[in-house]
Amino acid sequence: MRHMILTGSLMLALSATAMASQVYKWVDENGVTHFGAQPPQGQQATTINTAAPPPRPTPSEPAPSEPAPSVEELLDPEQAAIDKKVKEDVAKQEAERKKYCETARTNLAQLENNPRLRLDDGGEVRRIDENERQERIADLKKSITENCQ
Repeated sequence: MRHMILTGSLMLALSATAMASQVYKWVDENGVTHFGAQPPQGQQATTINTAAPPPRPTPSEPAPSEPAPSVEELLDPEQAAIDKKVKEDVAKQEAERKKYCETARTNLAQLENNPRLRLDDGGEVRRIDENERQERIADLKKSITENCQ
């Protein structure tokens, strides 16, 4: 009985590695990414690592607070500081873009859903006519298409 359990456990453990196969990744002529067990004929394909990720640290192990510095950071700290500044600037610009897109979509919804809008024009409140409303809708749609994904 013990021999059967040992043999079964061994076969079960080995079956997982036997079932693992190569996975290939390639991009077709339309720019669509594909994954498959067989590489495509006449196209460049890369092999994907299907190994399991490393286990998460247990609660008793402290999680690293910051990632280890890369080789580039160790070799050129000045360039690392510049890279960090650029990443911060890009993140700030992205946040501003998202805020702009949210405001533009809100304004577009107001223009589309309310034909009787008033506008504060230099301290004077006036109603916008239908032509101006349609122009503003077209401008906002164009701006959203160009700036917001």
